[in-house]
Amino acid sequence: EINILWFQLYMFPVSQEVNCYSSFDSGNCDDLWLLGEVTMDDCCLNPHYGYIGADRKCKSCGPPSWSEWTAWGRCSVSCKEGVSQRRRECQGQGKCAQTTTHREIQKLALETKVCIDSSCCPEQGQWSKWGQWQPCSVTCNKGVRKRVRTCTEPQPRCGGSCDGPSEEKEPCVVDLICPTHGGWSNWDAWQPCSGTCGGENLPRPTQRRNRSCNNPPPSSVPPGDECPGLGSNTRTCDELPFCPSNGNWGLWGPPSSCSVTCGVGIHEMLRQCNNPAPKHGGLPCFGSNKDQKICNTKNHCPVDGQWSQWGRWEECKSNRGKISCRKIGGQQRRQRWCEHTGFDGETCEGKITDYRACYDINLCHFDGKWSEWSEWSQCDPPCGEGAKRTRERKCIPDLSAYDETVGFHIKVKAYFDGKPFANCTLLKDPKQSLACMNVPPCDT
Repeated sequence: EINILWFQLYMFPVSQEVNCYSSFDSGNCDDLWLLGEVTMDDCCLNPHYGYIGADRKCKSCGPPSWSEWTAWGRCSVSCKEGVSQRRRECQGQGKCAQTTTHREIQKLALETKVCIDSSCCPEQGQWSKWGQWQPCSVTCNKGVRKRVRTCTEPQPRCGGSCDGPSEEKEPCVVDLICPTHGGWSNWDAWQPCSGTCGGENLPRPTQRRNRSCNNPPPSSVPPGDECPGLGSNTRTCDELPFCPSNGNWGLWGPPSSCSVTCGVGIHEMLRQCNNPAPKHGGLPCFGSNKDQKICNTKNHCPVDGQWSQWGRWEECKSNRGKISCRKIGGQQRRQRWCEHTGFDGETCEGKITDYRACYDINLCHFDGKWSEWSEWSQCDPPCGEGAKRTRERKCIPDLSAYDETVGFHIKVKAYFDGKPFANCTLLKDPKQSLACMNVPPCDT
């Protein structure tokens, strides 16, 4: 029996339970689109859905594809030369690349470039000597006085500063007694209204509150001022409502049909707060007027096709005979394929074959000239030690004798096909490389 159970688990593995979402938005599974818990196979009957499994990551049910690149990250150092990185990840069912080495996968998912946020690093300044003490802050009793210093000996450079405070304070005393002016206490709480429910044809109830001039009381010698204003306040209770009647829910209505015709969706039921409805400021019904349950059509949703990458351009040919190394135009083509179409999904829009005009210059000999220096490449490898960037000059053939367009009635742009030989003067060093600075270590 144990061997039979092992054989069943090995040959027919059980799909794991996942939280299924009706939308997958660039790696996010929003709770707004949560359908419920089903098996991964049932959730992925629809390739537009996403799910979260035991690893708590949001994953796509669709074919494998690379996400958009993230924005370039912060420079690895705050001043002088460092590097910035950006990343992308493979989303969907399967692999986005055929390579299996960790180094090659990192080159597809991680890019690194040189950055300089500031051409200089901060330098701290030094304080000047303390200035004279300023006069006391009061004219009687106790106060404070202060003195200041400036960050100028020398001044900081490149965003630096001086360590410590620019101001120093100490207590001071003026030998005179200050008068104490009266201050109001906080208002007491409003006394209860004379009624709890307002009537349509009755006088409005009133309520009152008080305060005292004891926070602090005014002094006698020297004499302080009394508190300004009144010690009591009265208002009418204008906000009293009719006596309230709270609402109560009615019965649930019948469930709706499943929200989808393929994959996993929801049934929805509604109820009304009318048994009775709230009146005169009564509380509304507690809870939601809507309830939903998951439904499973067991039908796989259509999978629309996606174009593969264009294949390589085929050999440049002409029905007029041999055109190699001749100034006679030909034609070449390339093809692509519509992949992943299934379950009555839409086929790819557009053409499967592409044509262009061409000249066959493969293995032909030309006079050549050196190109200008190329842009610096990105850092390789994109993480860890030994990262370098390179630039180069190439010996390019002189193709000025060829027309840029070909054709009799309609002229079209012509492309050069093949790898010609170009003869250039010798150049001491056509390739340069520099080490990338402050490159972060690779992820484990």
